[in-house]
Amino acid sequence: MKKLSLWLNIVLVIAVAGIYFLHFTGAKSVNSATSEDGTEQVIDRDFAIAYVNIDSLVSNYNLFIDKRDELTQKRNESEAELQLKSKNFESEVRDFQDKVSKGLITRAKAQMLQQELGQKEQELYATRDNLAMQLAEEEQVMYRQVLNEIMEYLTEYNKEYNYRYIFSNSFGGQLLYTDKSLDITSDVLKGLNEKHQKNKGK
Repeated sequence: MKKLSLWLNIVLVIAVAGIYFLHFTGAKSVNSATSEDGTEQVIDRDFAIAYVNIDSLVSNYNLFIDKRDELTQKRNESEAELQLKSKNFESEVRDFQDKVSKGLITRAKAQMLQQELGQKEQELYATRDNLAMQLAEEEQVMYRQVLNEIMEYLTEYNKEYNYRYIFSNSFGGQLLYTDKSLDITSDVLKGLNEKHQKNKGK
């Protein structure tokens, strides 16, 4: 009876060792993708989790680049218009000061012009502040639009790979260490840019 029990234990140990060996040395589902710097990136599909470097993904996503360029152009045009208004106002102030110093206008007229210039100055400040708020809001909307596109694409992307979790990793974020084989940034970026190119062609 003791010998039978001993043999059963030996068989069980061998069986467990065999399963362990097959699990860790069996064929893995591995794909590769080319990263932005041209190096080949190995992606391990055996894990149910993956992550993307969100900073790299967003900054190299062509939709973000296009929207950022549009916003930059709008900001430059708005700042140029504001700068022109500022120069015109400064010119009016100098003209007013020159007339007052030379006694070319009455005190009543000077007081009226001073009030008008004060009102124009307040309007100029209000225009500047409103412009800054508008551009800040448009920038936030732009980021939300880009992130929404990324999240929608990841839903499509995951239909093929069936990850249970796809994390966002960024410098200084909550994920302090990550296994590089779980990084799908390049693969996702390639798909996003291909989709964006198709949408631009429509």
